[in-house]
Amino acid sequence: MSSPPSLGLIAGNGIYPLLVVRAARARGVQKIHVAAFDGETRPEIAEGVDSIEWMRVGQLGRLLNYFSRADVHHAMMAGQIAPKNLFELRPDLKALVLLGGLKRRNAETIFGGIANELAKVDVTLLPATTFLEDSLAGKGWIAGPKPKRRVIDDAEYGYRIAKEVSRLDIGQTVVIRHGTVVAVEAFEGTNDAIRRGGALAKGQAVVVKVSKPNQDFRFDVPVIGCQTIEVAAEAGVKMLAIETARTLLLDSAAVKAAADRSQITIYGIDE
Repeated sequence: MSSPPSLGLIAGNGIYPLLVVRAARARGVQKIHVAAFDGETRPEIAEGVDSIEWMRVGQLGRLLNYFSRADVHHAMMAGQIAPKNLFELRPDLKALVLLGGLKRRNAETIFGGIANELAKVDVTLLPATTFLEDSLAGKGWIAGPKPKRRVIDDAEYGYRIAKEVSRLDIGQTVVIRHGTVVAVEAFEGTNDAIRRGGALAKGQAVVVKVSKPNQDFRFDVPVIGCQTIEVAAEAGVKMLAIETARTLLLDSAAVKAAADRSQITIYGIDE
């Protein structure tokens, strides 16, 4: 699709929202309006956008009103919200009504509900990979040392395990050592799963990260960034195997350079 004249950005933590702003500008987006969250969004994002409104996580009504006032008709979600803030959620009336109508409350149903509320005020939620398609993982060796066959075997085995675990909505990352699953991601997140698996694998860890079978890329994209490489290096990881065309390398040039320095292989894997 051609770039919209204006973009609403629902900005979580980390560098991801900043990269979206930069890439959207490069693709010709004229106006960018950011919904930012206290304690999550990096303050420096304000320097490159046309307007910004700070709010608490859970202020859905305020978010919708802000985008309506700014005449936003296309929006993106970029960056995570820390689990502690989701547990301490203080929803406004609009969010309470949304949550009350959900039979199950997980990321997929909550964010899907938010997308539906955005649609009611004529805002289309774009895939979170929009403007960053060039940063999606390619197939095979991407960075770091070229892998040996045994390490690739671990990655292929881990891919099958990770796909099954993600299908069950447990997590999307597993850690393998010589054909043995040593860690499975759950609520703690990718970085803590890497730390736990790395401690058990003792310098032989292969980390595999995949998407869910029916992943909604409007609000849930597998990503690795420089922080992932840093954590992997501290944990003694040999390889990060990530799903081809479905995983974002945040600031890909910097990620590849970090992998080269840390002697960690990045490898794109698929069926």
